[in-house]
Amino acid sequence: NEFGLDDKISEAVESLGFETATPIQDISIPVLLEGKDVIGRARTGSGKTAAFGLPMLEKVKDGGPNVRALVLAPTRELAIQVGEAVKSFSKNLKIRTTTIYGGAPYGPQLKALRKGVTVVVGTPGRVIDHMKKGTLDLSSLDMLVLDEADEMLRMGFIEAIEEVLEALPADRQIALFSATMPKAIERIAKKFLVDPVILPVEDDGVEHIDQCYLRVPQKKKLAALTRVLMGTARGTTMVFARTRLGCAEVATELGKRGITADAIHGDLNQAARERVIARLKNKDVRVLVATDVAARGIDIRHITHVINLDLPGDTESYVHRIGRTGRAGAKGAAITFVTPGERRRLNTMQKT
Repeated sequence: NEFGLDDKISEAVESLGFETATPIQDISIPVLLEGKDVIGRARTGSGKTAAFGLPMLEKVKDGGPNVRALVLAPTRELAIQVGEAVKSFSKNLKIRTTTIYGGAPYGPQLKALRKGVTVVVGTPGRVIDHMKKGTLDLSSLDMLVLDEADEMLRMGFIEAIEEVLEALPADRQIALFSATMPKAIERIAKKFLVDPVILPVEDDGVEHIDQCYLRVPQKKKLAALTRVLMGTARGTTMVFARTRLGCAEVATELGKRGITADAIHGDLNQAARERVIARLKNKDVRVLVATDVAARGIDIRHITHVINLDLPGDTESYVHRIGRTGRAGAKGAAITFVTPGERRRLNTMQKT
């Protein structure tokens, strides 16, 4: 109520059970309501969807026939989650929102866009597709949000992001959120944002997660994983494997050892991915084995542990992996398996 948002937005937030703003919301909402561009260093699970979603809805609450706000997210899962959150925040407003992403048929998306929507949440590839088809016009856009910008960079969407930014009108507001700040993202911010306010929140992002490593020879990893899973008091656990094949094999082997596990990787189609996520949300599966790409955007609050079966390729991947636990102010735990030959790489990662 202290933010001075429209009563209809405040009522929606209250009905969802929110009472106190998180640090990122506390600092972001007033700045965004002033119409300023922002750069936020915020981890996933910190409440940033409401941090940008509420001021965005305040800006476009009067609706109209044109698209006035766009949120870009790196993955289908994150786009769907953000889209659902924005819909829940705007349920008392007379505006339409829609979510567009790859791996889903064009028909329903085209139908929604033709009806006229105020807010679009989408993945960069599908947003560019609709722009090229002429079914998404950004010439009336008031606000763009880049959510998890570093993940979009890592997934090869940097050109798509620049193409979207080039299509925006001169008088628009941009909010860029990123857990880490690679050089390419800094360059985009410098080129397209106007006097951005740097939000000084959660610069570290992993202090709330207890981190440890175990020295495990490659051949003993599955046995070690089984013992950790059976011996650790935990809620839902996410296990990261390096390859799609390894992912499926680990889930199968855990099942043979009496541990309910499912796998999510790039070979699964959208319907199969959504079934796995639904099982995870419903706590029907206690262990999810995933690859880096497939896990991006998964926001499940009851994940208490992350286990890195393989040491990730770089520190940023490590930060994003362990960020799947300790969501929304909770504590988390991360265990990384390190082979004797990887000790030097681990030391470098620790220093970074």
